Amino acid sequence: MSDYKKLTRVREGRKIAGVCGGLAKYFNIDPTLVRIIFLVLLFMVGGGFLIYLIIWICAPEENELP
Repeated sequence: MSDYKKLTRVREGRKIAGVCGGLAKYFNIDPTLVRIIFLVLLFMVGGGFLIYLIIWICAPEENELP
């Protein structure tokens, strides 16, 4: 088994697609903090939705890994 981490979307505790939960698990931080960061990016910069969408498309769900 390898020691590297892989970014995945979580299935348990997700609100929309599990992106924020997956990022929080990857960086070992609270998912609420990640959700707040995405909201700030959405309203201040406008890129939060685009980043969220890209991660949603690219990151597999937890149980989809081989």
